Amino acid sequence: MTATPEFPARLSIVTLGVTDLEHSARFYEALGWRRSPASSPSIVWFRTADSVLGLFPHEALAADAGVPAGGEPVFRGVTLAVNLESQALVDAALERAVAAGAVVVKPPAPTDWGGYSGYFEDPDGHLWELAHNPFFPFTEDGSLDLPR
Repeated sequence: MTATPEFPARLSIVTLGVTDLEHSARFYEALGWRRSPASSPSIVWFRTADSVLGLFPHEALAADAGVPAGGEPVFRGVTLAVNLESQALVDAALERAVAAGAVVVKPPAPTDWGGYSGYFEDPDGHLWELAHNPFFPFTEDGSLDLPR
């Protein structure tokens, strides 16, 4: 009997389909993220603390996945989240996102689970949550330390 290979529990790359590659790249640069030299005219890469964010034209990403591109974006059942060390950092990050062109979907507020959270939309409607979760500390390297 052959052993089943492991499926590693990690998220290496998140690729967002965007309508205007340069506009979206400038948005993330305005957040303070640095464009990787690995970027090209057809895809833009940003290194994050634990993974990589890619920006790729929406139609091309749909074609790459072999699915229809669809119409106007609607809630996709996915949010991206950035956890921060305090409520004040959540507020400051949201201010920076708004200054970069984000639209606030839900202003940060205390949550029923004991944290603090709010949402914004990037130029293509991708939802980002900014949150402070006092129950998920950070490691020395800045990674989220999810209890085991």
